[in-house]
Amino acid sequence: MTTPNHPAPDTAPQSSVWPDHPVPRYLHHPPAPPRRRARAFPKADLLGAVSVLSLVSLLGLPLAWIWSRLTPAQQSLVQADGVLVPLPTESQHRFDGLALFVLLGLAAGVFSGLGVWLLRQRRGPLALLGLVAGSAIAAWLAMRTGVSFAEGRYADAIRAAAPASVVSVAPSLESMWVIVAQPLAAVLTYGVAAATNGQDDLGRRLS
Repeated sequence: MTTPNHPAPDTAPQSSVWPDHPVPRYLHHPPAPPRRRARAFPKADLLGAVSVLSLVSLLGLPLAWIWSRLTPAQQSLVQADGVLVPLPTESQHRFDGLALFVLLGLAAGVFSGLGVWLLRQRRGPLALLGLVAGSAIAAWLAMRTGVSFAEGRYADAIRAAAPASVVSVAPSLESMWVIVAQPLAAVLTYGVAAATNGQDDLGRRLS
C-alpha cells in the first residue's frame, strides 16, 4: 500500500521471463511503423521515357532531308506514252538509296544511344524502351518523309519532260527492313554502355 509521501514507481508491465522484476519503461520500444514499398518505376522515370521517345522520334525529319539530298537520282527515259524506263547503267542507284539510308540510321542510332546514356538520372529499362520506340518511329518517319522530299524535288522536271528525253527520277526505298538499322544501333550502343558501367544503379547516384 502506497502513501502520499511515497509515490508508486514508474514501471512497465511485468516481464514474462522474470515476473518478480519489472521491465523499465526506457527498455520498452513501440513497434516500428510499416515501411512503404518503393515503386518499381517512379513517375519521374516514366516521364523521362516519354520525353526520350518524343525527342528521338524527331530525328526522323532531319534524316529524311539528308537522305533526299545525298541519294543520287535515277536517270530514266521518257517514252511516248509517258512511262519512265530506267537506263541500263542506272540500276545500281536502287541499292545506293537502301545503303545510304541504313548508314544514316546506324549513325543516328549510335548518337541517340549515347545521348540517352548521358542522362544519368534517367538510366534504366524505361529509358531503353523509350529509346527503342523513338528510334523505330524516327526510322519509319524518315523513310516516309524522305521519299516524299525526293519526289517533290524532281516532280516538276518530270512533268515538263518531253517524250524521248532523259530525266532524273527520285530515289526510292523498296524494302521496309531498312527501318531496323536505327533502333538496332541504339540498343547495341546503350547495352554496351550499360554492360561496361559495372554499377548496380548504372551510376545514377553520381548525377
